[in-house]
Amino acid sequence: MASALSPAGSRTAAAQVALPAQRRLTCSLLIGCGLLGFAAITWLVGWRQGLLWLIGLGYGMLLAAAAFGFTTGWRVWITRRDPKGLWAQFVGITVAMLINVPLLAAHPELQGADGPLSISLLVGAFVFGAAMQVADGCGSGTLYKAGLGHPVSLAVLPAFVFGSFLGAAQLPAWLSLGALPPVDLVHRLGATQTLIVQLAALALLAALLGRFRSAQPSRWKGPAVWWAAIGLGLLAAANLVVAGQPWGIVYGLGLWGAKIVQALGVDLSGNAFWGLPAQQAQLHATVLADNTSVTDLGLLLGALIAASWHGKANPAVRLPARQWLASIAAGLLLGYSSRLAFGCNVGAYFSGIATGSLHGWVWFACAFAGSLVGVRLRHRLGMAD
Repeated sequence: MASALSPAGSRTAAAQVALPAQRRLTCSLLIGCGLLGFAAITWLVGWRQGLLWLIGLGYGMLLAAAAFGFTTGWRVWITRRDPKGLWAQFVGITVAMLINVPLLAAHPELQGADGPLSISLLVGAFVFGAAMQVADGCGSGTLYKAGLGHPVSLAVLPAFVFGSFLGAAQLPAWLSLGALPPVDLVHRLGATQTLIVQLAALALLAALLGRFRSAQPSRWKGPAVWWAAIGLGLLAAANLVVAGQPWGIVYGLGLWGAKIVQALGVDLSGNAFWGLPAQQAQLHATVLADNTSVTDLGLLLGALIAASWHGKANPAVRLPARQWLASIAAGLLLGYSSRLAFGCNVGAYFSGIATGSLHGWVWFACAFAGSLVGVRLRHRLGMAD
């Protein structure tokens, strides 16, 4: 064994000192990029978009630092009866809801995450719940893991983008199958009643999860996941104040896909969705003008900053070919189904409930049922929990 004073021992000690220094340098450069991004976006588009960029950075750093996963939280409950991930989600939703609901009641100009109660919602949420387990990520999970440099998520993300574009393009046809108007609990019941009803529902669900929890140690160690949940709730409330709309993921991805398709020479002006005046304006404007796109882009960089700080960037992954193909196919379904369901775990479930939209609860129930199927598919494909 080499002595601590030997050349080999000296090189080992030097490497141990240099590695954190390299991480600090990388993180400093990435944080500098984040600040430059804020300055550039603010200069080019305006203060609101610059602030949304910073909010997006915060989303990415919190999600990556605490490994806060909607998909994983559901899966470990299904397979191990570990409720901590779901409890953390409820905490984040509660924090956002306690701020959002009174704001929406007092300021009608703010927009909640209201979605119609449609056949497309039922089908889309169920398919999304199944697909996210196979792809090992929902909208935010795919983005933040892509920011980490995770190979599977980097492969899933382009499929998600194209699927989201395609789902939006065909959404009007799905809505023609049947839909009821959105149910906004804040306007129907008022702020106080909405908070009482939804807090009671979340508390009941949390108690049921605790009643059937396993005695095994939780996947999430320490308080980091709780701090991340609180932080995400506060950032989601800031998102509503700054953007005038809740935190979302999927629309921005679909818009990227539409811009790519348009750049390839496809005329989208005749499409029932992308041909609408509001969508045409988005397609001909800079992507930085879209609120969701800015936070999505910030999330990617924020995740990379957190991963670099913790030394978890660019993880090595080896999967058989069928698992790669299944993940990419699941990514396509994620994008498509999320547009039918008016959002993913963030835009429909988290933001839907946090802004008092009944469709958020319907989405949650259908997507969780889909996850029960998705976990079985995942096991059949030989994927690890």
